Amino acid sequence: MKFLKQFGIILGVTCIGEACKHLIPLPVPASIYGLVLLFALLAFKVVRLEQVKEAGIFLIEIMPLMFIPAAAGLVDSWEQIRGILLPLCVIVPFSTCFVMFAAGKVTDYMIEKKKGRRDE
Repeated sequence: MKFLKQFGIILGVTCIGEACKHLIPLPVPASIYGLVLLFALLAFKVVRLEQVKEAGIFLIEIMPLMFIPAAAGLVDSWEQIRGILLPLCVIVPFSTCFVMFAAGKVTDYMIEKKKGRRDE
């Protein structure tokens, strides 16, 4: 029953994100609205981490499974992709490494910042 409540909270926030996409005329995906909303709810302690933690961990664990439909969609788009295959093979590894590097630096910065608060 706890998982149903946690998934319900996450689903409710996701639905509000969908509504925001239709109400706010910006080119932002609904999932981003939902993530920002859930982050704000957690930051302002409207929703406690314990209320969504187990469901969130489960969703992160099955995340690779969620990429299978997108990969299958690429097979359908082979004709459009074939013309830009070489640039894709260069850009994708480069951008992946760049994102991993940037995420690592931001994480290091945040860890150091958090340690600084504890030392004070």
